[in-house]
Amino acid sequence: MSAEFPKGALSGSFKKFMSEKKVIVIVSVITIALLIVPTFLIGGNKGDNSSKTSTEAASLNELVGRSAADFTLESYNGDKTTLSSLKGKNVILFFNEGLMCYPACWDQIAAFGKDTEFADKNTVVLTIVTDSKKDWEGAVEKMPELTGAIVLLDTNRKVSVSYKMLSLPSSMHRGQTPGHTYVVIDAEGIVRYVKDDVQMAVRNQELLAEIGKL
Repeated sequence: MSAEFPKGALSGSFKKFMSEKKVIVIVSVITIALLIVPTFLIGGNKGDNSSKTSTEAASLNELVGRSAADFTLESYNGDKTTLSSLKGKNVILFFNEGLMCYPACWDQIAAFGKDTEFADKNTVVLTIVTDSKKDWEGAVEKMPELTGAIVLLDTNRKVSVSYKMLSLPSSMHRGQTPGHTYVVIDAEGIVRYVKDDVQMAVRNQELLAEIGKL
């Protein structure tokens, strides 16, 4: 004889079982989603960042072979420099974050100021920063070795923007300041070499080697 369940007992137990099963399924789906979605987003961001970095590098490389955009900037000591007035000389532009970038940018600026090999190779080095005149006046008092370099103030960032310097990988303040980037211009005013240096090293010898190729 088969067992008889009270009427409605089986259907009630079944409903309870199915209800519990639905909860388990929903929880499982949510758990899987929480594991998969962040991974997808991270992977997507990596792809986006990689693509963005490649685009920025390509944008910088587009300067090579073109005439360097002319500009006139003033130094913290009041002297003005116009790029086009330096035709007949090789020029290196060093765009950097300026005083906030210590010690990397300071070291490179000081190294440029002390290195006579650039002048020997008919080359002028212009350091371009977005700092204020007042800040630099205070800085050179504390660190006189900075005075050997030509430091030009691009406080409105127009020159940095025209050379596409504000969004390169070396910049720690994207959209606000350059990072640590070099532009080598030949005696005819044509850009011949560019380097965005995320390692922020002193690159005198590398730059002199590039000048030697001109």
